[in-house]
Amino acid sequence: MRSRDYGDDVLAGDWRLPRKGQIPEIPAEIGLVAEDPDSGFCGAVVGCDKLGVTLEDRFGKRRVFPLTKAGFLIDGRPVTLVRPAPGPAGAARSASGSVAVRGLRARVARESRIYVEGLHDAELVEKIWGHDLRVEGVVVEFLRGVDDLPAIVEEFDPGEGRRLGVLVDHLVAGSKESRIAAQITSPDVLVTGHPFIDIWAAVKPSAVGIRAWPDVPRGIPWKDGVVAALGWGDDTGAAWKRILGRVSDYTDLEPALLGRVEELIDFVTG
Repeated sequence: MRSRDYGDDVLAGDWRLPRKGQIPEIPAEIGLVAEDPDSGFCGAVVGCDKLGVTLEDRFGKRRVFPLTKAGFLIDGRPVTLVRPAPGPAGAARSASGSVAVRGLRARVARESRIYVEGLHDAELVEKIWGHDLRVEGVVVEFLRGVDDLPAIVEEFDPGEGRRLGVLVDHLVAGSKESRIAAQITSPDVLVTGHPFIDIWAAVKPSAVGIRAWPDVPRGIPWKDGVVAALGWGDDTGAAWKRILGRVSDYTDLEPALLGRVEELIDFVTG
């Protein structure tokens, strides 16, 4: 039997994809997570121009793909990525780069939450994504470390309509943090993170006015070593206020953090 839908040969072409015209076009917004099925590379969008889209994976590796390429995957479904439309002329932008909602009244808080490791993490997320979080009704809380994360997740009791996103510092292969994260298997919990030893280092050195974050010898608390090497005295609290005060918007942060926070917001609001 012949079919006008499928043609003469059911094996002709890429049978994994929907018929022509049925693949949705999705704007390549910053933070959108997509996969290239040909290479298996999966990452968050960190840039898009008229020629291509740049994806960054959880390890900070980047690859550029042409926008003419069809068949990216989002949540396992094929899509075509397109360049985002420019916002309205003169539209105000929030610190995260999103279009600011004028006259915003904070939405009633969702049951879903985002947890971060410490107070400094929470303050940085609030400064850059605070507007977005209030639009979505998402509360950010801090954990004071992730050593007890499995018990914290159990107490939170995630489920349908009650998702938990966790942002972890120094989430790299072989680290203590990665071993703890691997214990979390609930589909309603997303544990992701950045490769930096501390959230301070997710701020671009140029924003702080230094050439690079110092190398701190093993055995010395990282923040203590940083303030000593930079000649900032010995008050890490005052040093953090100095760093945070130099952060204006998302361009002052490393992409490896940007993609992860956007991913968490998408997860808990999805």
